[in-house]
Amino acid sequence: MTKAAVKKGFYGTGRRKTAVARVWLMPGTGEMQVNEKPFSTYFGRQTALSVVQQPFEATGLVNKYNVSALLAGGGSSAQVEALRHGISRALLAFNPDLRKSLKVVGLLTRDPREKERRKVGRRKARRRPQYSKR
Repeated sequence: MTKAAVKKGFYGTGRRKTAVARVWLMPGTGEMQVNEKPFSTYFGRQTALSVVQQPFEATGLVNKYNVSALLAGGGSSAQVEALRHGISRALLAFNPDLRKSLKVVGLLTRDPREKERRKVGRRKARRRPQYSKR
């Protein structure tokens, strides 16, 4: 897909932890490109595909749209969930009537959990150094 074709679709931004997904949906046959690579090449896990298909299954639009996404940051699981969130938002831009079916399944809510910062005097965010009584 060319950059010009990407600009004409429906856009949605998805986030999870530090991962950000910029997603464009265009009418098509259901092919997915992530960072200009095929989906199966980029992720390689079957579970990733099932997670990303959830918004389409919830709305009954499986294999109706091509997905082009740019992912940055985070790990592979966070990127998959950010992609799912971005697809849900792009579907909402396409048709606001899909809001109820996406909301019921919980696909429009951004997961707010992030890694807690490390504190001074601790080994990790909450892990204390070992205590020695004597």
